[in-house]
Amino acid sequence: MRQRPPVLLSALGAVSVGAMTAVQARMNGGLGSESGDGIFAAFVSFGSGLLILVALAPVTPAGRAAMGRLFAGVRERRIPAWMLLGGLAGALTTVTQGLTVGLLGVSLFTVGVVAGQTVGGLVLDRAGYGPAGVVPVTMRRIGGGALALVAVAVGLVGSTVVSVPWSMLTLPFLAGAGIAWQQATNGRLRQRVESAFAATFVNFLGGTVILGVAAAIHIAFVGPPAVLPTNPWLYLGGATGVVYIFVSAGLVRYTGVLLLGLGSVVGLLATSVVLDVAWPTGANLDVPRALIAVAIALIAVLVVVLPRRRPTP
Repeated sequence: MRQRPPVLLSALGAVSVGAMTAVQARMNGGLGSESGDGIFAAFVSFGSGLLILVALAPVTPAGRAAMGRLFAGVRERRIPAWMLLGGLAGALTTVTQGLTVGLLGVSLFTVGVVAGQTVGGLVLDRAGYGPAGVVPVTMRRIGGGALALVAVAVGLVGSTVVSVPWSMLTLPFLAGAGIAWQQATNGRLRQRVESAFAATFVNFLGGTVILGVAAAIHIAFVGPPAVLPTNPWLYLGGATGVVYIFVSAGLVRYTGVLLLGLGSVVGLLATSVVLDVAWPTGANLDVPRALIAVAIALIAVLVVVLPRRRPTP
């Protein structure tokens, strides 16, 4: 029986997932903004990630064995079809990054994602959808989720929202809810095939197929992107996604959907502020307000993570 990692270590892993998600959002958002085609940017991101996984699959015995179990499970129908659909949410997230980050900035994009991820995590944990099973909705978990939404509200209040249509936050909210569902679905598949690598491969394969069709239809009606950016960093979104999806698929069975989501919130918010300062998109940024939002989100995670102190008899 494998030893369960410490809760705080798992939470730090969840924070790293959020940090990488923010970095990927900036890369894909920049590619979508500079090329003028968010769907094309999403396809490039997913397609490059799939190529990396195809190249890595035969390199190690563990990778070959995992893919063998995956294909056998699909062929023998031991893996239900719904476990193979995590790429749908990944495709939505990547398209949303390409369409909105250039306008909203990474921080404001993150606000919408946080709201959707928090609500989605609570619902999915209560329903027992994730690999951790039914996670009771305790007052501590409700309090942590509420504090995360307070962090969202703090990030929203201020001058940054004035020039941005509120309707633009709908897509990031849906993407955040999709991320919670994606993490739970990939975690269930990882549990079934005993491999985070195989779960990550399925995610990228499904997303690439969906986005390939969408990009082909879009190009047929609108035409190809007028400009292909020359900045090589903008093409690394797929590689970044491979890493954080792999990590989240392995973590969610230990953390539950909500804790993984809340840890990701801290990484998302903190990294998004750094990115908007160091690699700005042109959107306005209130740094003190953003830092307050990060601090509140961190408290939200600690409320859920830290063990409750039992009264001494």
